[in-house]
Amino acid sequence: MPEPRNSSTVWNDALLANPHEVADKQTRVRRMFAAIASSYDLNNRLHSLWMDQYWRRRAVQLANLKPTDSVLDVACGTGDLTLKFARALRMQNAKCKVQNDARVLGLDYTFEMLPIAYRKSATINHQRSTINSPILWLNGDAMHLPLPDACVDVVSIAFGIRNVADPQLAIREFHRVLRPGGRVIILEFSLPNNPVLRALYNFYFRRVLPVTATIISGDCTGAYKYLPESVNTFIGRERMLDMMANAGFVDGSQFPLTFGVCVCYRGVKN
Repeated sequence: MPEPRNSSTVWNDALLANPHEVADKQTRVRRMFAAIASSYDLNNRLHSLWMDQYWRRRAVQLANLKPTDSVLDVACGTGDLTLKFARALRMQNAKCKVQNDARVLGLDYTFEMLPIAYRKSATINHQRSTINSPILWLNGDAMHLPLPDACVDVVSIAFGIRNVADPQLAIREFHRVLRPGGRVIILEFSLPNNPVLRALYNFYFRRVLPVTATIISGDCTGAYKYLPESVNTFIGRERMLDMMANAGFVDGSQFPLTFGVCVCYRGVKN
């Protein structure tokens, strides 16, 4: 496929025909997220109408946390889901009077996201004292997790699995690092099954969001053109459950959220 003419452009129309087939997708995704890191939270809130926070809270609920659990949040970005897990564990500890010294880990392939996540967690700690368990922020690859076998109880990934070059390999890695009985939580965009809702959603997703989000972020990489096309060309819900089963997970379930705009998948390691 032809390279973009503008050196700052990561995604052009030819590449976006199916971004998941691009050979150097991993490198392009990292460049894209590095460019939009500073405006990432603002665009998430505005263009999801703050629903992104609800979706993350639901993901934490579906993880069925125990007071002694340790959590790895993959593709953590600016730390929203990681922090929600840390808060939930603190509440579990307080309720059950259990001291959990296990770390909550936030891992992202794009280093530029991590200082934002760190500052966010430090600010919350200072202002509200709501997190008493340390959070360790790591720069790493979902397909090659820098962790030993069977070391965590929950692995989560929110809106990141479609950005991985090989989702099946990443899901196998999630299975590897989980302890027996551990849960995987995959939160990802989807498309509504209802044809009218799908048409309305795609109009917003493909026509409105790319323009407004690009203006807000000042992005030149094509990130907000990539977003809708990466969702529309990604695997379906049943294929995701198949991948989880192929990796060794049992009790695979899907939980559509907000008319199917988002789906939370859950599986368990025997």
